[in-house]
Amino acid sequence: MSNINIRPRRELRIATIAAAAAVALGLCSAGTANADTVVPLPGGAITKTLADGTEVTVTMTDESATVSPSMGSTPLHRNVWVSGSAKVEISGGSGAEGGSIEPGYIVGCQLALGGETGADAGIGAEWKGAAEPAAGGAGTVSIGPGEAASFPILDLEEADDFGGESHSGEHSFEGASGSVTWADSTMGVEGCAGYAQARSYVNVTVDTENVMSTVTLWGQPFSIG
Repeated sequence: MSNINIRPRRELRIATIAAAAAVALGLCSAGTANADTVVPLPGGAITKTLADGTEVTVTMTDESATVSPSMGSTPLHRNVWVSGSAKVEISGGSGAEGGSIEPGYIVGCQLALGGETGADAGIGAEWKGAAEPAAGGAGTVSIGPGEAASFPILDLEEADDFGGESHSGEHSFEGASGSVTWADSTMGVEGCAGYAQARSYVNVTVDTENVMSTVTLWGQPFSIG
């Protein structure tokens, strides 16, 4: 089993990230960003059977978010620390050769990111038609009203074929199981002049002797103010 633990350094916090406007969301279970607010999240699990009979189970546990006020006190900035653990187990079929685990978050500004968890939860009709700006540098995403962005948790470095640095948001594993744990990963959101939501996802790509397939587990949406 291949495991990885991610614990980013606190210096990734950005001094200019400010508190969000306190707008409650009916679909979410979280509080607002007027003070540090710890949001426990339920995680989830899914099991999918691939075409060759291979059974893939993805679970997410110990998921939480801490919505933190910033020093600037402007409604355009938010800061969130996220934690969780994802695990994949593969059985049956033609035999597991390994795969990869990619955890991350979808962040939306004035968008509904859906309300259910699991494999078929999706991310809401509004998101599907929204713009998809890329994540910004230094642990931030920049989005405006009606926009959403993906925020990868992992940033794994390795040498490429030419001796330079290569970065990846996927943790590779061999065999029938693998896991990833992240703790207090900083996620800054800039530019959203309205309510903002986030929800976790875990993309697991599995290789067997006959099939390559990706299984996605969605977490529960939560408000970040």
